[in-house]
Amino acid sequence: MTAQQKIAALIMGAGLFLVIIEMVRRRKLAEEYSFLWLLTGLCVIVLVLWYDLLEWLTHFIGAMTPTTTLFIFGFLFLMLINLHYSMKISRLGLQVKELAQKIAIYERK
Repeated sequence: MTAQQKIAALIMGAGLFLVIIEMVRRRKLAEEYSFLWLLTGLCVIVLVLWYDLLEWLTHFIGAMTPTTTLFIFGFLFLMLINLHYSMKISRLGLQVKELAQKIAIYERK
C-alpha cells in the first residue's frame, strides 16, 4: 500500500469517526446504531496502520489480494446491516399490527 493510499484511508477512517460522533451529538443517529459504524471506522484505521494483519487475513481466508479481502469483509458488513434492519422492520411491523388492532378495539367501544 502506497503512502498516498494509507493517508487517504486514514482520512476516511477518521472522517467516519467524526461524522458518526457528530450525528450522535445532533441526535440524528441513535447510539445503538453508532457502535457498529464506529467499529467499522476503527477497523479501517487498524487495517491501514497494521497492514500485515490485512495480509494475514488475506492469506487466512484464501483470497488472492488484500483488496479482495476488504471487498469480502465489506460485503459481509453490508449483509449484517441488512439482517439487522430486517429484524427491526419485522419487529416494527408486528408493533404496527398490534397497535392497529388495539385502536380498532378502542374505536369499537
